[in-house]
Amino acid sequence: MKRISLEELTRPHRHLPYEQQYAHIRKLLESGRIRPVKASGRNGKKPALYMEYWLTEEEKTDVAELTEELKFRLVPRISTEYYLRHLDAYRKERLWVLMLNEYFKERGDLLSRQESVNERSFEIWGREKFLAKEQGKRVLAHCGLEMDGLNIYETAEPLACYSHTREVPQNLLILENKDTFYTMRRHLLEGGSRILGVAVGTLIYGGGKRILRSFQDFQLCIEPYMRAEGNHIYYFGDLDYEGIGIYENLAEAFQGKWEILPFIPAYEAMLKKGRRASLLPETKEQQNRNLKGTFWEYFPADRVEEMKGILEKGRYIPQEILNSSDDLNNPPE
Repeated sequence: MKRISLEELTRPHRHLPYEQQYAHIRKLLESGRIRPVKASGRNGKKPALYMEYWLTEEEKTDVAELTEELKFRLVPRISTEYYLRHLDAYRKERLWVLMLNEYFKERGDLLSRQESVNERSFEIWGREKFLAKEQGKRVLAHCGLEMDGLNIYETAEPLACYSHTREVPQNLLILENKDTFYTMRRHLLEGGSRILGVAVGTLIYGGGKRILRSFQDFQLCIEPYMRAEGNHIYYFGDLDYEGIGIYENLAEAFQGKWEILPFIPAYEAMLKKGRRASLLPETKEQQNRNLKGTFWEYFPADRVEEMKGILEKGRYIPQEILNSSDDLNNPPE
């Protein structure tokens, strides 16, 4: 026998008046499908119900009843093909399927408006993580449905931005690492008008590979001035395989929507300072070294040769090589 809460038993009928929920539980009790766990206490309502129950073996509805339910009681939107061939799976997932069925019948009009994954999940099943972390995806697949059919969108960590000016058109600069974001922001806050010779109106903290997901919401989450016509978006990260790879993947993913360019003055400044370093750090072995090559297209041949030479020696230059002690206002000489 399986222990189940009153909340779970009434979830498919949670939008009905309490009297109808009570009638549903009474019907299950009278049929012998559930038995109360008296130690669980009552819910304090009138008429009262116990807070927990035992599901008996008789709860395993017979084949004919399940088959009839699948064939005649579910909306056409839900495919029953899988469950008709796997009735045991339907017994296990029946509660969730019936909740989805009720949603389509009673509140399917809500699908016309896009919602986040967790919002839609709670709206249908009363569990905000059911789709993202529980069995929701499996139930949908068994119902012959795709996640996209629920008109949902994935949420990412919001972009951290510093708006130095809202004048347009302007240059926006994405920075891979947090330290450099804070250093560049402080430089502008302390009166700096340019970053390495380029007027930058907005700084965006990329957070490494996280930017690939966060930037998907760029059009939705940013302020209107940031998507103004004539703006330019630049990227500056570590001079290593991973940093270059992040840029190339970002530029490729948003090709046709946003043109994202390497922030060349910063890479020039890194190289200049790197030449004076006694020893550059070693590249981490787990980095993906398969680059597309688009990053190199923006630099002259001698710079490409110099950067490739550093990487091929198993070294790299972190963007933190630049700090507040450098002349961040003017381009490298």
